[in-house]
Amino acid sequence: MSLLITLTVFLPAPLIIHVPSKNQTKLANGETEVHHRPKRGWIWNQFFVLEEHLGPEAQYVGKLHSNSDKGDGSVRYILSGDGAGTIFIIDEVTGDIHATKSLDRERKAHYVLHAQALDRNTEDALEPKSEFIIKVQDINDNPPKFPDGPFVATVPEMSELGTSVLQVTASDADDPTYGNSARIVYSILQGQPYFSVDPKTGIIRTALSDMDREAREHYTVVIQAKDMAGQVGGLSGSTTINITLTDVNDNPPMFPQSLYVPESAQVGKPVGKIKANDEDLGVNADIKYSIINSEGANTFSISSERDTREGVVSLKKPLNYERKKSYTLHIEGTNTHVDPRFSYLGSFKDTATLKITVGDVDEAPVFSIDHYIMDVYENSPGGTEVGVVTARDPDSRNSPVRYYLDSKEEGMRYFRIDEGSGLIRTTRPLDREDASWHNITVMASEVDSPSLLSHVPVTVQVLDVNDNPPEIATDEEVIVCESSRPGQVIQTVTAVDKDDFANGQRFSFALPSLLPVNPNFTLKDNEDNTASIIARRRRFNHLTQDLYELPIVVRDGGEPSLSGTSTLTLRVCPCQSHGRVRMCQGEAFLSSAGLSTGALIAILLCIVILLAIVVLFITLRRSKKEPLIISEEDIRENVVTYDDEGGGEEDTEAFDIIALRNPKNKLYICLLHPRSPFLVRCCMKGVHDSMNHPDAQ
Repeated sequence: MSLLITLTVFLPAPLIIHVPSKNQTKLANGETEVHHRPKRGWIWNQFFVLEEHLGPEAQYVGKLHSNSDKGDGSVRYILSGDGAGTIFIIDEVTGDIHATKSLDRERKAHYVLHAQALDRNTEDALEPKSEFIIKVQDINDNPPKFPDGPFVATVPEMSELGTSVLQVTASDADDPTYGNSARIVYSILQGQPYFSVDPKTGIIRTALSDMDREAREHYTVVIQAKDMAGQVGGLSGSTTINITLTDVNDNPPMFPQSLYVPESAQVGKPVGKIKANDEDLGVNADIKYSIINSEGANTFSISSERDTREGVVSLKKPLNYERKKSYTLHIEGTNTHVDPRFSYLGSFKDTATLKITVGDVDEAPVFSIDHYIMDVYENSPGGTEVGVVTARDPDSRNSPVRYYLDSKEEGMRYFRIDEGSGLIRTTRPLDREDASWHNITVMASEVDSPSLLSHVPVTVQVLDVNDNPPEIATDEEVIVCESSRPGQVIQTVTAVDKDDFANGQRFSFALPSLLPVNPNFTLKDNEDNTASIIARRRRFNHLTQDLYELPIVVRDGGEPSLSGTSTLTLRVCPCQSHGRVRMCQGEAFLSSAGLSTGALIAILLCIVILLAIVVLFITLRRSKKEPLIISEEDIRENVVTYDDEGGGEEDTEAFDIIALRNPKNKLYICLLHPRSPFLVRCCMKGVHDSMNHPDAQ
């Protein structure tokens, strides 16, 4: 019976070796009989599990299996040791081992565990405990680090090429025995061309010979360490080394005084001092300094400092190390208060020579011109070349230059630049009608010193192509008088085009050729970018038809020529003499509101009736209250009177008055009760009878 552990993913299967042991028994004949009893022995290899496992499920490690396990669940497997039950769990039935947590090799590199198989019913051990090791397999999750950085180093000036300066060493917490996770390669990010680094050892050496401390004393070098043997995807770390050139005796003694001035010195600022000795005191020792040679006076100036009696040398013009590396100044010092009694002693002035050495300073790249103007045609596909900007390193080492676009500007959406060549291309088609000019800023930096930047503005003009058809310039209705005559000009129209003058200001006009001849109007091209609408018949009537539509085809003179069709609306209106429009606005209002004239009159009548009812109702409510039953005696008081005037002769002619004088004819008089307008009482009387006539009703 044996306990077998199999690891199927990362773990090689353990070896089970049965080693026979010899038991000897002496026989009667003196021979020895050897009995072989099998003895079980375990030899375990190292097993591996991957660190930093981030999967949603527990990581499978391996499987325990006993020879006595028949698959009926009678065997129970248990684990003990490092992380058992917390990090590593086992399925008691199947013997599968899983890692439930993400492991970190840098915290714990391996785990010692014990495996055992027990009888589930009796809890007796079917196998003795077996020890095995699970080793955490490394992944590249730690970048190289320089624990001792930043560094300070020195090297003598004028050292030979390849002189060792300092060795830097980076450490990587990953496993150096597995893969390339901890295999580090060194490179230099900043400090070329003065220094170099050995990619394997990290030793920094001088890359130029004869580096002069008097010209430049301090250098900053940035070293990068990258694991995975420098391959893509490796992690990296960097450190800074400040290197100072120490002095050696490389300059013989010289009597003339000298100054070191970096080429980056600002104009107008002091760059050094010089002093002439005068043993007198007070005002007798005052000295006025001046530069007497043109080479020095053109670039430098000198002033006297009264308290210290020194001459302060200042810069008048910018310095350029690449153009001129040194200047010689002849300086004269003269007493300002000369006592004539001692003129025989001399001129009371002296001259000295001051040598100024210009120091080289790492300068930002310089563009060939201060402002670039480029152009590109609209609608050109993305990737079209626009132009090239050029910058160079003004320093003597002439480092390569990289180009960038300012990411803060909107131009990044439309343009991109090649880092190496400075070639600007479009990223998408441009539309001149949206934006005819684009302003972008190009930045340039040295490859060795990316912190030094220079900027240049670039203006890109979008050139026009004929991509917009012309159209009639107005959308307003054209007024046609009812009295228009054949051949009369109704209106002159013009066209507009979004394209520029070259393509958008030469127009021709015509009626659509595919439509039948318009019987009402025609069009005349005036050949001056205008066209006249002309009536073809007389006597238009707005009651018969008040609206006409006239499509007009406009063609421009571009290459290729484009055309567009605009439809004008012509409204017929009554006009007074001289063509002055009458009533068109009101009718236009009704038309725009969607109401006919009859509908409007009906609405107004309804409003008047409603107002009359309201006035009548208010009047009746204010009238005096009276009983609803009218007595016979009050009939005469209920006569309704009217103040309407007669029509005069028209009334006498319209009616036969003789009929009214006939006593046989009876007049019906209807009386309205003031409190109830719906109760009507009528009486019938003759014209000449009184109100008390017996026949009155």
